[in-house]
Amino acid sequence: MTDSTDLPPVRSPEDLGVGSVVATGTSDSGGEAPDVLGEGNSSAVGYRWVIEWAVILMAVLVCTVLLRTYAVQSFYIPSASMETTLQVGDRIVVNKLSYHFHGVHRGDIVVFKRPPLELQDFQDLVKRVIGLPGESVSTQNGHVYIDGKLLSEPWLPPGPTSYTGALPEGQHPQFNMPGPVSVPGGQYFVMGDNRTNSEDSRFFGPVPESLIVGRSVAVIWPLSHARGLQIALVVIALGVVGMLGFYGFQRRHDSHRGDDELSALDT
Repeated sequence: MTDSTDLPPVRSPEDLGVGSVVATGTSDSGGEAPDVLGEGNSSAVGYRWVIEWAVILMAVLVCTVLLRTYAVQSFYIPSASMETTLQVGDRIVVNKLSYHFHGVHRGDIVVFKRPPLELQDFQDLVKRVIGLPGESVSTQNGHVYIDGKLLSEPWLPPGPTSYTGALPEGQHPQFNMPGPVSVPGGQYFVMGDNRTNSEDSRFFGPVPESLIVGRSVAVIWPLSHARGLQIALVVIALGVVGMLGFYGFQRRHDSHRGDDELSALDT
């Protein structure tokens, strides 16, 4: 009769299937320890980590530059010409793609490059669109008329600052409400909401469409003045999703490459 034992029967090497994992210990005979399959030395892993994050950061930088150049950009409000709609110190988000999909609308708040007749040092200005191409703009008793019809302006604050007339120091009198001012084709007559303290088209004339940077869609700072944050958050979310998608693609690529290497070792 054979005694039972806790030791498993000895198996010959031929019994081991291809790809089986065998745990081995160090032989007492002093032979060389078997090689261990790992992820490489620490310096190689660290180098790959640095390269991976460098690529990710570069992609984020490129996306940021592209977004700023072609899609959205933030601007700082340095003057009181748009009060009380926009306050000094406000930071706004401008959608640069708006007018690639539709035309400029009356009432839009737009950012545009400094016109040739503007004397201020600001490179960009922000005003509200009042007159469209082909229209005539005039004022009477502190109100704006478009083609002889009274313009409703619900965006103006109540009080004396909404009184619209000639600027007290109009540099170019041909635009300073001497009578109806005709807006040429492809140009827009713009004014600040603070009508008594705004150098606008009454000063430098209508603005060519080619100078318009984009449409203001949100005030993002300070938070007490924040408006239109939903649109800004959507833009930010799209950017984050794009970055995470790129990072996930990179990780999947590395994982598949590692699986291919293991498959090559098994065969």
